[in-house]
Amino acid sequence: MKKMLDWPRCFNIINGIAQGLMYLHQDSRLRVIHRDLKTSNILLDSDMNPKISDFGLARTFGGNETGANTSRVVGTYGYMSPEYAVDGMFSVKSNVFSFGVLVLEIISGMRNRGFTQKNHRYNLLGHAWMLYKEERSLEFVDKCVEYSSYVYQVVRSIHVGFLCVQEQTEERPNMSSVVLMLNNDGVLPESKQPSFFTGRDIKPNETSHSSNTASSVNAITISLLEAR
Repeated sequence: MKKMLDWPRCFNIINGIAQGLMYLHQDSRLRVIHRDLKTSNILLDSDMNPKISDFGLARTFGGNETGANTSRVVGTYGYMSPEYAVDGMFSVKSNVFSFGVLVLEIISGMRNRGFTQKNHRYNLLGHAWMLYKEERSLEFVDKCVEYSSYVYQVVRSIHVGFLCVQEQTEERPNMSSVVLMLNNDGVLPESKQPSFFTGRDIKPNETSHSSNTASSVNAITISLLEAR
């Protein structure tokens, strides 16, 4: 399956999810907030086109409503926005945060939750941000993905992912802006350090539990390949 995921297919998945969320947020008769957007809820059809699935936890809103507050937080850690995980506040920008995590997972072939590296103990977002700030973003790309002819688009997609996982909801773009940024060459806003940037450096006498053993997204834990 990994051999099927060259960069054009990866980008098609990323762009397709973005288009789907844009429809749910602004083009659907009722605004839909998914609340459990993650890799296992993205299905791929026979042409590798993504379909957002499992709306069991979704909430719908009419009119100008864009979010709500709840005392019962549901969903999957690793994809939840900080305002939802901590305060129970969810909105279209919560979906944007989850999308940003998905982008970074798809590009790297690794999961945010449970991610480990032998050189540090940052999570996937922290690891990606470290490489990005050191202008080493291409080291973040799954080695099984052929991207040599698409370097600009790869780096731009990583940047868009970071814009989506910023801590403050008002600093995250809406999904229509995300679609435009993914498909155009305009100047991107500067991204701030992602929320949930966690981890600590390993001291010389410490050893990591794993060396680059995060489970692969491109292997493929966008798990069900048959459209339902």
